[in-house]
Amino acid sequence: MSDIKQINKARRNLVIASCAAGGAAGVAVAVPFAASWLPSERAKAGGAPVVADISTLKPGEMMTVEWRSKPVWIIRRTKEMLDGLARVDAKVSDPKSDVPMQPEYAKNEYRSIKPELLVLVGICTHLGCSPQEKPAADKAEMGADWAGGFLCPCHGSKFDLAGRVYKGAPAPVNLEVPKYTYLSDTRILIGEDTKGA
Repeated sequence: MSDIKQINKARRNLVIASCAAGGAAGVAVAVPFAASWLPSERAKAGGAPVVADISTLKPGEMMTVEWRSKPVWIIRRTKEMLDGLARVDAKVSDPKSDVPMQPEYAKNEYRSIKPELLVLVGICTHLGCSPQEKPAADKAEMGADWAGGFLCPCHGSKFDLAGRVYKGAPAPVNLEVPKYTYLSDTRILIGEDTKGA
């Protein structure tokens, strides 16, 4: 009887060990398989949409994400920043955003879906340099009436806090607003404007 118990115990141990090994092998196969569904770095560079988490973005702050190998800026504008936009309408080349550098839903005074959140491709429309953020406090460098925005260091194009280009700048049109949509209050899908992704 004790021999049978020992045989059954050995069989049980063998079954448990086989199940554990099979489970580990299953996980080892499943993880790379599931990871293969995620877009590759090459696909992301080629235009796959990217998700930006804006949960920690405070008023007045800007973050940068990469989409299609380009910097995309997301700026949480303050009330003061938004109020400054109307004051520069006469100074920018395309105040009503008539040139189609944004999706139709962003063709408004803020060039955004939600007034406080701006999404822009951070590439100058002149020769492709990346402008630098210049806050309203930079009046000594930018001029007494500067309300904040961006300055391209290559050839001096200036853009306001809606990405609209100032008159007389080398850049011919406003900064591009890419397609985007809100997946939630804290997540933005850049590169696609349907929630199906």
